[in-house]
Amino acid sequence: MEANGSTGIFSSASMAVEYIDSLLPENPLQEPFKNAWNSMLNNYTKFQIATWGSLIVHEVIYSLLCLPGFLFQFIPYMKKYKIQKDKPESYGGQWKCFKVLLFNHFCIQLPLICGTYYFTEYFDIPYEWETMPRWHALLTRCLGCAVIEDTWHYFLHRLLHHKRIYKYIHKIHHEFQAPFGMEAEYAHPLETLILGAGFFIGILLLCDHVVFLWAWVTLRLMTTVDVHSGYDIPINPLNFIPFYSGSRHHDFHHMNFVGNYASTFTWWDRLFGTDSQYNTYNEKMKKMEKKNE
Repeated sequence: MEANGSTGIFSSASMAVEYIDSLLPENPLQEPFKNAWNSMLNNYTKFQIATWGSLIVHEVIYSLLCLPGFLFQFIPYMKKYKIQKDKPESYGGQWKCFKVLLFNHFCIQLPLICGTYYFTEYFDIPYEWETMPRWHALLTRCLGCAVIEDTWHYFLHRLLHHKRIYKYIHKIHHEFQAPFGMEAEYAHPLETLILGAGFFIGILLLCDHVVFLWAWVTLRLMTTVDVHSGYDIPINPLNFIPFYSGSRHHDFHHMNFVGNYASTFTWWDRLFGTDSQYNTYNEKMKKMEKKNE
């Protein structure tokens, strides 16, 4: 009975989304995107698309997402949105971060990306435009991946903070007490593999088209760069995601080193009470603000 009830709920929800989708105006970008996608399929092999296409998507998206935070340090108006105002970015720190990123991206992540083609072949993941999932199905699967990755990240991240192993692996990521966007993937190679495994679990379970790989990469980069940005921007569309942690939540983790272990959502920290110091800190800051008014 419960299984039938759940199926009925999901079926009804799917029908509701389909109905809403039918009411929306036609996307003017769909036809150009379709032409571009088919042109890509006609001019490049599946290996080139899966391997070099995935690398380009990762590098371009990561660079574009990091760019605003990099520019904010030169804009006086944006300083009021910086969370740790007493710890400005340093050119030396950013250059060191950039060099480590180059190593991680091309010596650690690229070999993993090279396996994308073989993954799509083994599981018969389609590339064709005709089999591309609708936006709502794509979004649902990406959110599912975010939940899976967040769960993996919370427990493994918390383990990496254990006093017996912290100094050997995760300490590198905490070299910057005040994070900045580019620092999101600044980590020990082992950490890149350990925490990065959570990213691939969702792919193994939910991938139904090669475009999903790029959509999930984009969403994951958006959230990780945002929480490491060091800025709390008032109008941030990611903050509309229910239970989204945001930059202040993770910024406190870098400032305090203890608590707030989740990558994207707040529920695991709430459930296990690992956000208690964060909540105490927020209450303290609110009282100080009231006194200064």
